[in-house]
Amino acid sequence: MKLLGIDTSNYTTSCALFDTDSMEIMQQKQLLPVPEGQAGLRQSDAVFHHVRQLPTLTEQLLADYDGRIDAMGVSTQPRSAEGSYMPCFLAGQGAARMLSAALRCPLHETSHQMGHILAALYSADRLSWCEVGHAPFLAFHVSGGTTDCVLCTPDKDNVLNIEPVSQSLDLKAGQAVDRVGLMLGLQFPCGVQLEQLAMQSSSEKHAKITLKDGCCSLSGLQNQCEAMCKKGDAPADIARYCLNTIAAAIAEMTKNAAEKTGQTAVLYAGGVMSDKLIQTKLAALPFDTAFAQPAFSCDNAAGIAIYAAIQEKHSCQF
Repeated sequence: MKLLGIDTSNYTTSCALFDTDSMEIMQQKQLLPVPEGQAGLRQSDAVFHHVRQLPTLTEQLLADYDGRIDAMGVSTQPRSAEGSYMPCFLAGQGAARMLSAALRCPLHETSHQMGHILAALYSADRLSWCEVGHAPFLAFHVSGGTTDCVLCTPDKDNVLNIEPVSQSLDLKAGQAVDRVGLMLGLQFPCGVQLEQLAMQSSSEKHAKITLKDGCCSLSGLQNQCEAMCKKGDAPADIARYCLNTIAAAIAEMTKNAAEKTGQTAVLYAGGVMSDKLIQTKLAALPFDTAFAQPAFSCDNAAGIAIYAAIQEKHSCQF
């Protein structure tokens, strides 16, 4: 089977083609253009850029493909929860509906969050975790819009039943990374540059982590980094402090969630989780941890295509 996936998040326009025979995924994606010095886009601007970028990316993806598209998947909301909504997903949803009608193939709608989790499972060679009958597992989706821990239970109708466990109560991890990065003169999105800067420091300092019902708070991190900057601390130490604090917060959330749910298999997905400094600290936890590869950790449509494949009556054997 050949499945086409589309994802139009608040950061990236993405499309992907999944071949269930070879288990190979081809991707095309492009960041939304953000003016220098700004930390994001208005939703109206995001929709506009998706409408401009998606046709070109789809043409590039399918340029050398002359086969049939058996089914399609598209993300229509940020989270797998009732009421979850962002206008940017309308761009992908509209394009997918037109394409599926023209190609006369089924269309499966899901969430951006589901896509992240399935892409991470694929790249970590853990797709068996979403097979019906497999034990539930914990998943973290850590990006500019979310710092969420969820409990994922394989489900024959919805692929995964995703239940919230904990989250950031204020600033999201990706927002903290970008705000501290911009403070240090980096370019948005700042994740890769902040990690490179932090690698120049060996500091292990981080903010004190206090959880409330398993949820973290990261708003103080920005203030602390601003204070360090005014005090004249080295940019590398500030960058390291930021990433150390995020790693420590997620580690504490992981331990709390494992104790609360009794599940010790943990998947980490989302753009922030591609940071090697954070990964190293979380991998040291006494759990069965799995991480998405960088190409499948940041926003992408691979997991959306995989979702469509699984929904096609679970006809693919992973």
